[in-house]
Amino acid sequence: MHDAPFAEEMMSDQYPESFIGDKGYDSDAFVEYLEQKGIQVVIPPRSSRNNPRDYDAELYKERNIVERFINKIKWFRRIFARFEKLASRYLAFLHLVGTLIWLR
Repeated sequence: MHDAPFAEEMMSDQYPESFIGDKGYDSDAFVEYLEQKGIQVVIPPRSSRNNPRDYDAELYKERNIVERFINKIKWFRRIFARFEKLASRYLAFLHLVGTLIWLR
């Protein structure tokens, strides 16, 4: 199941400056929720929208950096399979993998 239906619940205790998401997060209720919290919404409007919203296209391009990094860490089986039971050890392996990717 996609995580968009649970996005509001996931953002309940988060207060970032902006929320960068794909078109799957483009719902009026979620966008209004983020705007009420004072979060800049950087979600491109769906093509089926009658009144498309404006969004910061330059900031949206930065989402690509995160997507490429996630794709790279999926090549490390220990990370994507989540063999570690403790969050601290999992985070340590994320740091290790991030360093290995950076050193390439």
